Parts: sequence; structure tokens; C-alpha cells
Amino acid sequence: MERCEVYLSEESVQELMRRLSRIEGQVKGIRRMLEEGRSCDEILIQMSAVKSAISSMAMFLLEEHFNSCVKPGVESGNVKALEDFMRAVRQLVKGG
Repeated sequence: MERCEVYLSEESVQELMRRLSRIEGQVKGIRRMLEEGRSCDEILIQMSAVKSAISSMAMFLLEEHFNSCVKPGVESGNVKALEDFMRAVRQLVKGG
């Protein structure tokens, strides 16, 4: 069976780009905090916010992929679509 050929909608791409821009701003904020000598507590809180934003972005992408590719693939008999999805989820959860 082939890989999914369905791509993200323009709206989904724009949402992911918006989220990514916010994450980039947060990471730059962490750099500034380090340069300014801010407290470890403050830096850790900001790092937690970045981690949460990345997790939220990943969940959004997983849901989009599931709904646009995996579900239709499985409904048409492409079990490999589900296997590929599960491999991606495992990789995401594993963190690497």
C-alpha cells in the first residue's frame, strides 16, 4: 500500500505556522532570559510553556493527519495507514 497523498489544508498549515511562530518567540524569550541572568525558576517556567506549545502543536497535527489520511485509508482497507500512524505516534511519545 502507498503512503497517504492527502496534504494539509491551507487553514491547517496557517494554524501550524501561527503556533510555530509563537513557539519561536517563546524560545527567543528564553535566550533573552538567559542573557539577562533571569532566575532558573523563571526560565524553567518558560521552558515548560514551550514544551506545552510543542505538544499542543503535535496533537493538532496528529488529529489533522488522522482525519484526513489515516481514517479514510483504513476505511478503504489500507491497514498500513494505521500502522504508519501508530509508528509516528510511538516516535512522538518516545521523544526522538
